[in-house]
Amino acid sequence: MGKWNWDNARLYFPKTLQWFLNGCLITLAVILSILLIREIIEFFKILLISGGSDYKVFLANILLFFLYFEFITMIVKYFKEEYHFPLRYFIYIGITAMVRLIIVEHDHPIDTLIYSLVILILIISYFIINITPLERPKTSLLFGKKPPLN
Repeated sequence: MGKWNWDNARLYFPKTLQWFLNGCLITLAVILSILLIREIIEFFKILLISGGSDYKVFLANILLFFLYFEFITMIVKYFKEEYHFPLRYFIYIGITAMVRLIIVEHDHPIDTLIYSLVILILIISYFIINITPLERPKTSLLFGKKPPLN
């Protein structure tokens, strides 16, 4: 009987989890694609059957369509950027979700104000992300690394 090799376990465990995660994300992308197609069918039903008279439902469905679209785009970006979710896509999704919530649930003015403040915070966060450099500094005060002397 062979001895358990911890080096092999440390090598294969992250790869196994990465494959599992990739499979789950592909499954999620397929489900979201089906839901996206269902929303397109709902658009035609609203336009043809009801004549587009209920603009609130139509607008809410458009924003729901964009939420599905953004999630699918985020999954595509995850694979294109070598297993990394860009933070800005989460912010896009949050802004779209808040706008949809304001359109659908606008009965209480205080709630609408709070949703608007959330959108403002997300926009400020997006601005901060855009002005910060993409590269992380080589030194860290937290870990005590010293900068190289030139």
